[in-house]
Amino acid sequence: MSGNSVYNMLQENVSKPRFSKSLSLGETWSSKSMRIIPEGFVKSTQGAFEHRVVLSVRWGNSWQLWLQRDKNGLFMEEEDWDEFVNDNFLSPNDVLLFTHDDTMFIEVRIYKQNSRHLREITSAPLEADPQDEVVTTTNPQNSPLETSASASASAPAPAPSSGARQAGALVNNPEQYLLNPSNPFFVKTLGKKIDVLYVSHMVTEKYGLQFGPHNSPMFYLLPNEKIEATTKIYGGCPCFNGWAALCRKYKLKQGDNVLCELERSEGVVTAVRLHFPNE
Repeated sequence: MSGNSVYNMLQENVSKPRFSKSLSLGETWSSKSMRIIPEGFVKSTQGAFEHRVVLSVRWGNSWQLWLQRDKNGLFMEEEDWDEFVNDNFLSPNDVLLFTHDDTMFIEVRIYKQNSRHLREITSAPLEADPQDEVVTTTNPQNSPLETSASASASAPAPAPSSGARQAGALVNNPEQYLLNPSNPFFVKTLGKKIDVLYVSHMVTEKYGLQFGPHNSPMFYLLPNEKIEATTKIYGGCPCFNGWAALCRKYKLKQGDNVLCELERSEGVVTAVRLHFPNE
C-alpha cells in the first residue's frame, strides 16, 4: 500500500489514535512484527491497554486478545492474533486500520487490494480471495478507497461440503431471517474460542443497546426451545454465557455463521434469537 494511501486513511477522524498494518517483503501475518502495538499508540490512549484488548470489525464480530510486554514493546498473544488472522482470511495484500474506540476496544477496518484500488470489507468474508494469493510488494500511488458490501464479491462462494453450513445468504442478506425487522442484529462467525457470546462495542453503539447488570438473566431463543443463561460484563464489554454448551449441542463449528437477533424489554437486551444458515 502506498504511503499516501496510508496517510489518507490515518487522517480520517484524526481525533482518535490509530495505526495501520500491511506486510513488507518477507513478512507474513503470523510474523511477530504484526502482533506489536505501536508504543506511540499505547501512550496516546493513556493506559487503555494493559492486559487485553478487544478487536471489533465492521460486521459486528469481536475477538479478545491477551497482551504481553517484553523489552521491545507490547504484543498481542500469538494464539489469539492467529485466530483473528484465520477468521478473517487475511491475505498478503490486505491492509488493516486500527482505531482506538474505548478502553480496551479497538476497531479494525480491513481493506483488500483489487487491481489499482483498495476496497473496504464490510461483511464477514466467507473465504480467501484467490487474487490475494499473489504477493505485491509495491502499490500504486494515491490508490482510492472503495467500499464493498461483501468480501466475496470477486469470488464465488465455496461449494457446499457434506454436513457443512453454508451461510452466503445469511451473511449477505441477514435481514430476511429476522423475526422482527426492527430488532438489532449481528452475524457471529465462530472462531476457536466459544466460551461466551460477545456483543461488540460497535454493535452496542450502532443500536444504542442497554444490558442488564453482571449475572442478570437472559435467554437464547431457538425454534423449539428457550435456553436460560446470564449476562456478563467484562471490562465494560457485554457478553452472554452458556454459548459454548449451545454450540456443542447444535454442532456448530469454527467458521460457521449464526445470525443473532437481539430481543429487548424496556430497552434492555433480555434475549438473543438465533438463526442458523440451514434453517
